[in-house]
Amino acid sequence: MITEPKKRDVALVVDDSPETLRLLTDALDGAGMTVMVALDGSAAMRIVDQITPDIILLDAIMPGIDGFETCRRLKRDAGLSNVPVIFMTGLAETEHIVRGLDAGGVDYVTKPIVIEEMLARIRVHLTNARLTQSAHAALDVTGRFLLAVNRQGKVMWSTPQAQKLLADHFVGGHRDEFVLPEALQQWLEQSQEGKGGSKGLPAAPCPDHPELRLHYMGKAGPNEFLLRLARESSSITPAEFTSELGLTARESEVLSWLSKGKTNRDIAQILGLSPRTVDKHLEQIYAKLGVENRTAAAAIAANAAGKNM
Repeated sequence: MITEPKKRDVALVVDDSPETLRLLTDALDGAGMTVMVALDGSAAMRIVDQITPDIILLDAIMPGIDGFETCRRLKRDAGLSNVPVIFMTGLAETEHIVRGLDAGGVDYVTKPIVIEEMLARIRVHLTNARLTQSAHAALDVTGRFLLAVNRQGKVMWSTPQAQKLLADHFVGGHRDEFVLPEALQQWLEQSQEGKGGSKGLPAAPCPDHPELRLHYMGKAGPNEFLLRLARESSSITPAEFTSELGLTARESEVLSWLSKGKTNRDIAQILGLSPRTVDKHLEQIYAKLGVENRTAAAAIAANAAGKNM
């Protein structure tokens, strides 16, 4: 049985130092990798226009376009968003490490480079990148409306279903051009700071599209956050409940909020009623719909909404 040779990983090394390039080229080639070399950020940009590397080793301090700006430009390309970038530099101050991570890097090594350590880090990040790619491929076929954004709110990846929803509702008609509005970026920051997350922080309505809501699902990578895009469970208006189900205007408002999962106390606060008044309205709603509890009433509301979508 003939087996195909294992695909060689491709590393792009970007550095203006001939000594560093020679050292890394020899080490990476010896580790079974294909090595591409760029002397500056502009050359790196030209290379990635032709081929997508599996990993990028990037000098932070270079003449012309420095490594931080080079990384930012590379990461604007959706095809490179999941390619790990390891920064290399003689600068070890915390501020430079933070700059590298904020620019989109996943790791930071200081010069002089210890080859064994560099190879170990490369293996770890290549494995993580493959796991991420596999997870994305698996999610693509689930039919769920999922997307991942970076700390700046830019969409890095989305399932086909979420991508279509973004294209249908947001400026540009293409997910690569979509950045979360400022209000949603603030909401995302609260999620990252542990002020709620998927359990505690409420879903956020999308500005200009209140029927769409974002749910925070958790961290998907070093600079990647997984969100779920969802439509309101019911897009039917209270006025439509009035004509469809024979309810009064106030009863329709109460049922509309009930169908969206609001508690009696929530409904009272939203509509400016007392909880006792909400209870009275619900008694009338149950009687008119011929049901005995809120679950059954919500089911009828959802059915009515489905007919009108």
